[in-house]
Amino acid sequence: MSVDVLLQSIPPLAVYLLVGGVIGIESLGIPLPGEVMLVGAALLSSRHDLAVDPAGVAVAAVVGAVIGDSIGYSIGRRFGMPLFDRLGRRFPSHFGPGHVAYAERLFARWGTSAVFFGRFIALLRILAGPLAGALKMRYSHFLVANVTGAICWAGGTTALVYYAGMAAEHWLSRFSWVALLVAVLAGVIGTIALRGRIGAQIAELEAQHQHEAEAVQEVAD
Repeated sequence: MSVDVLLQSIPPLAVYLLVGGVIGIESLGIPLPGEVMLVGAALLSSRHDLAVDPAGVAVAAVVGAVIGDSIGYSIGRRFGMPLFDRLGRRFPSHFGPGHVAYAERLFARWGTSAVFFGRFIALLRILAGPLAGALKMRYSHFLVANVTGAICWAGGTTALVYYAGMAAEHWLSRFSWVALLVAVLAGVIGTIALRGRIGAQIAELEAQHQHEAEAVQEVAD
């Protein structure tokens, strides 16, 4: 069976449900590749021989993001900051003290805007809902930032990937594989640079937390 035949056999509803489900679970606070799923589905929608609709992909992503974040908010509000202490011990690479401290710093500086812009940052996509609840952010404010951020992120990503997919063949015919490769590499380098900068700040906060914990232990001894 060819790849084209396999793709054409996938029901569009299954694609929408998968996109909404994965993004919803990620927004709930469980690390999943929500953005990868959105990009893949949007790329499928750019193929006119498939029945996947870009509007359906975007709507599914928005619904999943809003519902997932809202459930995460409820969990965070119910269990408070001790929830992150427990998660940090079990999943230090995602919920370590440095990750939580970095997210808290952004919340303290930007308030509800951190929820909006957090939709575009992998770390905050996972932490935004539960952390907003744990910090007792007003739900009405959280919901507005949550919905608008989800619409801009899901709609913008879907539209960008959709039109890029449609234009890919045109780019290849005019500029060859070299130009496409340069464009892809530029995007990858930009993403790595951003992650490296965030990672450095998280590492610094992690070291600071460790130093403070050791100082407290010395006093206790």
